[in-house]
Amino acid sequence: MSDRPNVLLFMTDQQRFDTIRELGNVFIQTPTLDSLAQEGTSFTSAYCASPVCIASRCSMVLSQWAHETDCTTNCPMPQERTSLMELLADGGYQTHGVGKMHFAPDSHKLWGYESRDYSEEGGWREDDDYCRFVHDAGYDHVFALMGVRSEYYYIPQPSQLPARLHNSTWVADRSVDFLGARDQSRPFFLWSSFIKPHPPFESPAPWHRLYKPVDVPLPHLPADFEALQTYWNRRQNRYKYRDQGWDDNFIRTMRAAYYACISFVDYNAGRIIDHLRQTGEIDNTIIIWTADHGEMLGDFGSFGKRSIFDAAARVPMIVRYPDRFAAGERCDTPCSLVDVAPTILGACGLDTIDQHSGADLAQLRDSGADRPGVVCQYSQRESGLYGLINDDFKYVYSAADNQEWLFRRRDGQFEERSVADNQAYWGTAATMRDQLIAWFQRDGYTEPLDGDAWRVYPPEQRPTVDPNPDHGLLFQEGRDVSGEFPPGYAPISLPQPHRPEARKEPGL
Repeated sequence: MSDRPNVLLFMTDQQRFDTIRELGNVFIQTPTLDSLAQEGTSFTSAYCASPVCIASRCSMVLSQWAHETDCTTNCPMPQERTSLMELLADGGYQTHGVGKMHFAPDSHKLWGYESRDYSEEGGWREDDDYCRFVHDAGYDHVFALMGVRSEYYYIPQPSQLPARLHNSTWVADRSVDFLGARDQSRPFFLWSSFIKPHPPFESPAPWHRLYKPVDVPLPHLPADFEALQTYWNRRQNRYKYRDQGWDDNFIRTMRAAYYACISFVDYNAGRIIDHLRQTGEIDNTIIIWTADHGEMLGDFGSFGKRSIFDAAARVPMIVRYPDRFAAGERCDTPCSLVDVAPTILGACGLDTIDQHSGADLAQLRDSGADRPGVVCQYSQRESGLYGLINDDFKYVYSAADNQEWLFRRRDGQFEERSVADNQAYWGTAATMRDQLIAWFQRDGYTEPLDGDAWRVYPPEQRPTVDPNPDHGLLFQEGRDVSGEFPPGYAPISLPQPHRPEARKEPGL
């Protein structure tokens, strides 16, 4: 056994912060997460740096805010910078990754890993380890291995695979295989990255019926919630086919399916942790559980991510390592995924580098961080969405709306109403606006600024009521439409009337 700690990083995709029974959600079953929270420290005000997959992961592995990486959507990551995995490899760690990494533009890039078990979301791909595994197991008739996407993206659906072949099982199997065969002379870094609960919300039998929709609470819909939606909430609702009506029973079914995905991940992650317990390595292993972002799941009448509402931007963050993090402790100081790399390096006795903007969570817990809060950002320029979160308030500015919101942060509560236009809070809104703008200015990030104020862009020129009901809808032709049809039966393309080219949006 090495005298240096091992590292096990769990990451889920699109898991909300409020999906852990031990931390207050009595409607969900998460015994593995509960044990981590009981045996470790829960950082209950953790936020992603950008509420979308690639940008969030980029900020985490580089320990830089999204405005520093210039990766603020699902776009290419900067290639010339040093990743957490590279620093650990240079420090003598055996580095291995399992599952979704979402590195862009080269998803197969090792980026400091000695080895990877490769899997990304979507349908069949010949260069995907998980896809080959499923087809070699005799399921070559299944092309939508993680659920049918496109128009069915947010429709709950049972998995087309048995539990033993599901991606969540595969991530755990490959992680345990690595732990069993690893080089015992070196400490390890293992990133076990689960694709679920990212939509489609599908789980294998019998897990897909774990929750009864009637038992699942309805979304958070405060008074006048439409006034709190930003440009991206509205655009994403159209994109996800969720803007043409509301059905409480369907929404509860969706939320039940989402919870089932999380419970199945929780079960499989528990198998990895059990291996560490059985081999006596658990207390010598830093275990971190987090997610790249959350999911609106109907809150504020919205779906998807790309939002600075807590449902989309606030993530689980639990650290188990008895030498540095007390059992059962809660810390509500705002922190970020940019803090993950400095936390791991600090526990491993390795130095951070000048590139890093994050803080060691052990130090942040004890003395706070020398910053006015944490930044969350999605996109840039005319569609930029910017947020600053501190102990008491959340400030949000949307360039597309030329509007700002200010929310009071209250323990155990979601955002209720903006007080940005309330005279009693004008000073608070101005202070946080100035702090965020000054932060950007210090980092040389002037794209969203006009001097000491926000840059104002021309409003989008689109009618309030779109005459084309199909404008902007999600369509992923080619990703999971595969197989052969008999004569006379095949997907067809009907002639389309000429329409002006729709505006291209980043990151959808």
